[in-house]
Amino acid sequence: MTFDLRLDTLSAAYAAGTQTPRVLIAELLERAAQLNPEYRLFIHLLTPAELEPYLAALDDRDPAELPLYGIPFAIKDNIDLAGIPTTAACPAYAYVPERSATLVEQLVALGAVPLGKCNLDQFATGLNGTRSPYGACRNSVHPDYPSGGSSAGSALAVALGVASFALGTDTAGSGRVPAGLNNLVGLKGSKGLLSTAGVVPACQTLDCVTFFTATAAEASTLLALTARLDPRDPYSRANPQWNDASAFGRPRPFRFGVPTQLEFLGCPESPALFAAAKAQLEALGGEAVPLDLAPFLEAARLLYEGPWLAERYSVAGALIEAEPDAVLPVIRAVLEKAPGTTAVDAFRAGYRLQALKAQCDALLAELDCVLTPTYPRPVTLAELAAEPVARNADLGYYTNFMNLLDYAAVAVPAGVMTNGLPWGVTLFGRVFTDQYLLSLAAALQDAQGLPLVGGALPEASLPARPA
Repeated sequence: MTFDLRLDTLSAAYAAGTQTPRVLIAELLERAAQLNPEYRLFIHLLTPAELEPYLAALDDRDPAELPLYGIPFAIKDNIDLAGIPTTAACPAYAYVPERSATLVEQLVALGAVPLGKCNLDQFATGLNGTRSPYGACRNSVHPDYPSGGSSAGSALAVALGVASFALGTDTAGSGRVPAGLNNLVGLKGSKGLLSTAGVVPACQTLDCVTFFTATAAEASTLLALTARLDPRDPYSRANPQWNDASAFGRPRPFRFGVPTQLEFLGCPESPALFAAAKAQLEALGGEAVPLDLAPFLEAARLLYEGPWLAERYSVAGALIEAEPDAVLPVIRAVLEKAPGTTAVDAFRAGYRLQALKAQCDALLAELDCVLTPTYPRPVTLAELAAEPVARNADLGYYTNFMNLLDYAAVAVPAGVMTNGLPWGVTLFGRVFTDQYLLSLAAALQDAQGLPLVGGALPEASLPARPA
């Protein structure tokens, strides 16, 4: 039987008195413990004693008082939860924070209940979900494929029906690739829109905290509740009025870019799936406009060269130098060129990126958004084992440029491959168009009519998914 953990469904169940947070959370933790040996989605599940303060805070509250009353959520383990170890999937790096990340504090204050800390590619360096000493995360649907990463466990927590939503992070696609591979919406908001205070950086100048949800409407709700300027985060930015909750709605006629250089890396099914998504956007009132993707792809190539590789090294480098075996070999291999980066290299790369951004911004000026595949083709676990760096890079073909160019992006389900593996597209656009993009994503979801997330799980007293 499957269950519906969407925000509105749970809120209605609480309001009606047919469900309580204590009963729900106990059942979800039992479910998570059953799933964890196979999927490796959690590094740390909260114990009853660790959960008690969050549940006790709800005991005497009216569900109507808190927008997220009793809503269960999961946290990527590079995001702090007070009193619980943060590992970044590296035991030697682990520490116990005294304070939660700002975004976690916001969610708890709104009534949400954290279930645990989720597995990830070590130091958030990877797009596949297999780069963790806590175990490789397999896909929620097909055992021969990875979950995607680096926010691997976060995506699985939602896809497997353990959490209503989950927090991930995204520097190069870590909040979009796992969404695409697991039939989820993955919101990579504009940089600075969601606070990164209390997050272990990958690249602090690029990092975004992300939401994984079943629907774009839920991501819109969560974003509206939490997009706040944060004095704890020096990269925080105020959300403009035009990007508040009122911007979410049915889309008017719009123009969307379609890359002229579409690449599917030999996948026989992705071209037709992408064409179908394009046709659905056109049926929703969109006009497809050819777009030269070349400058975007050139910007993407900068991400693992020069200054941004050195920025990653600034987090893990000291540990690599002191205890090289504490860091996975594949992560060391990715970062090995970083110490040779000079200030001259950094400035040259920065100048080139700025020139490319000017070109890309000009191309977007007459468009409302751009449609791309979320990934060109899925890669198998066997392919990742044989060529871990090259096949990981394949997954990031359409994602690596977004943060560098300061764009907003939403990954949305857009089909199923013949082997049952989810497939998706991404809508991206100018900074602070997040709610608009979510509107288009919601309309596309409605047009697709795909089943929502939720695995075949044991009978429990959770709200049943409507037929």
